[in-house]
Amino acid sequence: MATPIRILLQTTIATNEDDWSIFRFSLLQDYLNSIQDESGNPLFTVVARDRLSDTPDDDPILSTLDQSDFDQLWLFALDTGDGLTDKDIAGINAFRKRGGGILTTRDHQDMGCSMCGLIDIGDVHYFNTKNPDPDDSRWSRDDPHTTYISWPNYHSGANGDYQKVLPVEPVHELLYNPNSPSGLIEFFPAHPHEGGIGAKPNNLNSRVIALGKSLFTSRNFNLIVAIEHYKDTDENYIGRAIATSSFHHFVDYNWDIEKGCPSFVDEPSGNGMKTEPRALEDIQAFVRNAALWLAR
Repeated sequence: MATPIRILLQTTIATNEDDWSIFRFSLLQDYLNSIQDESGNPLFTVVARDRLSDTPDDDPILSTLDQSDFDQLWLFALDTGDGLTDKDIAGINAFRKRGGGILTTRDHQDMGCSMCGLIDIGDVHYFNTKNPDPDDSRWSRDDPHTTYISWPNYHSGANGDYQKVLPVEPVHELLYNPNSPSGLIEFFPAHPHEGGIGAKPNNLNSRVIALGKSLFTSRNFNLIVAIEHYKDTDENYIGRAIATSSFHHFVDYNWDIEKGCPSFVDEPSGNGMKTEPRALEDIQAFVRNAALWLAR
């Protein structure tokens, strides 16, 4: 029996009952734990946790991640700049230099900007005050309703609804779903103000693999960036990485609106994820694909 792939689901915020703490990603954890190989053995072992601090405020797991037995880190960067210390960043970078795979996601404006020091990942996430989108025509708010949230924010739909996934040619293996009529992932959970991501044209290791589309401006935005493994100048084997534009693609509330949300969420919700079962099947297909792709 093969040893299950060990995945760490991790937020960059402390536990708070009225926030997007890790307990709100329970459906993701349950789904990953349910995936089995052809013999019925579990493919993944999942640990889910919020950020903890010891002296001097370094997270005891993230700051030593390269010394752990985890194979993957799924990082939900929910802070606005203080979610990762220098030692946390060093631990995560060392983890990736030993081949660890990382999925990263955040949301609008400056949420998750503590990731800026992460190898490659800091380059593909665009924020308002750090590493802004190189296309300054995107330095404007896309969502017209939640006016207290600045750019980048792209309105792909209401929480609880789904959005259409627009694959970028050539189609990446992360977007395959053999159970879909098209053979591809067609739907992702929607969100009123997704963040900005992208890939530099001269970077051969990373590329945008899928787009979303704003319901208000009809403007396309980058939905998923895939970063291939490679060897750096010091001969370190750098593991694969994935960036998506919003953690709402993975949180319970956007898979099942009845799971609830923090009290500060004031946008009206939808029910598209309930009325279109293929939408949940597609995001689960992406989760499975991501976990297997990052492991290779």
